[in-house]
Amino acid sequence: MDLDLAHTFLEIVSAGTLNKAAERLHLTQATVSARLQKLESEVNAQLFIRNKAGTRLTAAGQALIPYARQLTQTWACAQRALSAPASVEGSLSLGGEFSLWSAVLLNWLVTLRRNRPGMILRSHVDSAAGLVDSVQHGRLDIAVLYSPLRRPGVVTSLVLEEELVAVSTNPECRELRSEDYVYVDWGPDFVAEHDRVAPELRHAHTYVGLGPLALRYLLKVGGSGYFRTRAIASHCAAGRLHRVPGAPTFSYSLYAIHSERADPAVVAWANAELRAAANQEVEGWA
Repeated sequence: MDLDLAHTFLEIVSAGTLNKAAERLHLTQATVSARLQKLESEVNAQLFIRNKAGTRLTAAGQALIPYARQLTQTWACAQRALSAPASVEGSLSLGGEFSLWSAVLLNWLVTLRRNRPGMILRSHVDSAAGLVDSVQHGRLDIAVLYSPLRRPGVVTSLVLEEELVAVSTNPECRELRSEDYVYVDWGPDFVAEHDRVAPELRHAHTYVGLGPLALRYLLKVGGSGYFRTRAIASHCAAGRLHRVPGAPTFSYSLYAIHSERADPAVVAWANAELRAAANQEVEGWA
């Protein structure tokens, strides 16, 4: 499958009709139709069901989408790398889950830029599955996740491990109650274990998908929730937050993944900077 065919196929998927795809590509509809016929001939499968209402993907067409995207994205990465000025000190593509960017990964990106001003840095946000897929297929060099997802050709290493502990703004709090509990999404492993040991809190009145935001909210309006030990240390010392005695604790881990094909020297440097960033106090938590 060549790039023109892949690009045309993805444009038809996005546009919904051959006519609209032709307009976007600045081609005639006949050219788009001919490219589609050639692609279907190459893969020996019908990719769309076409009628007056437009086009609808077949099962084969749906299966082809990730491969077509991989081809076009890989080529785009190659073009950027080959067109870089001679002064550039290489490139690094990194990614992370959304809720990690306001803390660890922002600090990591700042550190990387400060220490390698001549390097091209590209950062991405995606789901855990999307990040692993991008690393496996070479679209990302390194990604950071809450939970490691094993894939062939992908190397996983532990970056940070600490605890999530229950705290409250009320020093007399002895029990977590759904009415004033702030449910923070700390990733799929936390959610599964949390809901197993504290099912009564699954229907908390407040849910926040970002740890730093949840902490600031809690300090403003009061209540209880689970947070990183280092994030709440200064607030506990100042008497703004208090550990809830007897409440279970949860492990909080971050993992870095990289492709076996990635430059080992760049990966080693980036991982070292990531561990340093993860072990620093981050202003966003304060």
